[in-house]
Amino acid sequence: MLRFVDVFFQKDYEELAVSVMSIVDRLVHKTNEKIETSTDVLKDILKPVVEKVEGEEIPWPPRDPEVLNQMEKEVIEREKEGQLDEGFLAEVSAQLRQAKEDGDKPGLEAMLQKVLQLYASKVLSKRSYAKKGGEILKAEEFLETIIKAPEELWNKLLIDGMTVGKGEISPEELYAVIRKRIERTLIRTEGGSYQQRILTEYVKGIQSRAEEIVEVLRGNPQ
Repeated sequence: MLRFVDVFFQKDYEELAVSVMSIVDRLVHKTNEKIETSTDVLKDILKPVVEKVEGEEIPWPPRDPEVLNQMEKEVIEREKEGQLDEGFLAEVSAQLRQAKEDGDKPGLEAMLQKVLQLYASKVLSKRSYAKKGGEILKAEEFLETIIKAPEELWNKLLIDGMTVGKGEISPEELYAVIRKRIERTLIRTEGGSYQQRILTEYVKGIQSRAEEIVEVLRGNPQ
């Protein structure tokens, strides 16, 4: 009797092991599929730049300004379709990290950084905090204008908008709304996710740029 029970349970364990291995195989296949999909999405976003490159090194910024518009349109479309997920962000981050380590592909590094900036700009621009009741919060509105703008326009916007330059928003007011935006982002995103890191780094990048400009305009260049 015991022998029969042992054989019975041994058969169950063997079937269970086969089932587990089958599940693992499917998960591995799905993971590989996901990586390939993320890579394909990234290739499509970068295609406008890469297809115009004749040599090995990618020039940045692109000689044709329309290329950036095409990249941005592709990012917007892919984001709407939900394709710029954690897998995609992990893929871009990994390639960017590798490009930085290699150190001999500044064009590729700048291009991948631009992809993350476009992503962060579009996601952060979805939610506005500039209106409270019937009132427009000027500092929030100013921050949102910078968030939506390409990085190459940040300097002009900051100089024109802050009181140390030509504007009405004090650096302290800007820093305060930046802190609030970072706190809101941390609350609304999954802790430790690529999305959380990329969005918060983007906003912190605006603060760093503002601090540099404030130092220069106040006569205290770092």
